[in-house]
Amino acid sequence: MSEAVFKHYHLKLVEPTFDSALTDLIIELDYLRKKQLVGSTHPGVFFQLKHIFHTVESIGSARIEGNNTTITEYIETKISDIKVVAPSIREIQNIEKAMAFIETNVNDYPINRAFLSEIHKQIVDGLDAPPNGEGDATPGDYRKVNLQINKSSHKPPEWLAVEDYMDELFEFVNKVDSPKYDLLKTAIAHHRFVWVHPFGNGNGRTVRLFTYAMLVKAGFNVNVGRIINPTAVFCSNRNDYYAFLSEADKGSDEGLTAWIEYVLKGLKDEIVKIDKLLDYDFLSKEILFPSINHSLERKFITDVEAKILKRVIEKQVISASDIKDIFPGKANAEVSRQIKKLIDRKMLIPEKDGTRKYVLRFDNSYLIRSIIKLLGDKGFLPVRDDI
Repeated sequence: MSEAVFKHYHLKLVEPTFDSALTDLIIELDYLRKKQLVGSTHPGVFFQLKHIFHTVESIGSARIEGNNTTITEYIETKISDIKVVAPSIREIQNIEKAMAFIETNVNDYPINRAFLSEIHKQIVDGLDAPPNGEGDATPGDYRKVNLQINKSSHKPPEWLAVEDYMDELFEFVNKVDSPKYDLLKTAIAHHRFVWVHPFGNGNGRTVRLFTYAMLVKAGFNVNVGRIINPTAVFCSNRNDYYAFLSEADKGSDEGLTAWIEYVLKGLKDEIVKIDKLLDYDFLSKEILFPSINHSLERKFITDVEAKILKRVIEKQVISASDIKDIFPGKANAEVSRQIKKLIDRKMLIPEKDGTRKYVLRFDNSYLIRSIIKLLGDKGFLPVRDDI
């Protein structure tokens, strides 16, 4: 590879032609953004799935940067509630926390330097700076050194120019344009951020969260049942990710358009795929019932627990009377004891505080292993490990 060089070009929108594939993608994604999400899956179940996708997305984002933690290893730390973890685990935990920060705050604040700095601080929190770790010596601050991107023909701008380039990027992001440009701007901003490489370390993890923030800001409302998984676009094939970034680095309209099409097509495919999980008939048949069978085979649960959990899946919400027939001749106290046992094992959760109706819980119990395996088997996850 020839020596990397810096080549300036202006940050601008690319106008797709009326009959282009990019225009079709924008129209389809705009439909999905505005689509009323009406599904048969109980919200309590769907939002647990969302947490699983956040976990796997966080693992995927770290994996792009060379973190080799397996899904199993990370899930074990969640189930066991281990307090002191290895730096590789801490890196993934940081990404999860930063995603939660974005969801809580992005619609109340502009995406500006302060917001981005907070994301970067959370990303590198508690991690040693290179070469000993994946942190940064100056969390939240722009770099004060010149950088070279590994295996890239593009050289980021000199550190003295970083602030001006980032101010330009924030102006671009926050400029009030027609909503039809939102998704174009999101893809362009992702590339421009990587092109600038504003931080000493952690740029890849930060830019993927920056992209997530822009999508939430653009109206993909993750707080009412939408799961957006942009990292899936990037981590499912790292070679494609870097190849399309390199094309965009050339500064041509053709290269930037190819990058935008790559991002938006991947995003559309992910949204359409994950929206299937709102259909409870599909979810129960393809994921939930098989996961109980898998958990039983692995002896994560007992025969009696499997019967109760299958009844819960069948009805979505149960009370003690719904499972009494599983315990013929037993007193009501025995049924209540079994329910409490499953609550303690984090496999059932009250539908609402103070009620005696329960829904399936799997986001922080041994059931999560089986759920993740089935989601992976059905192609819903961007990264896979044997569970």
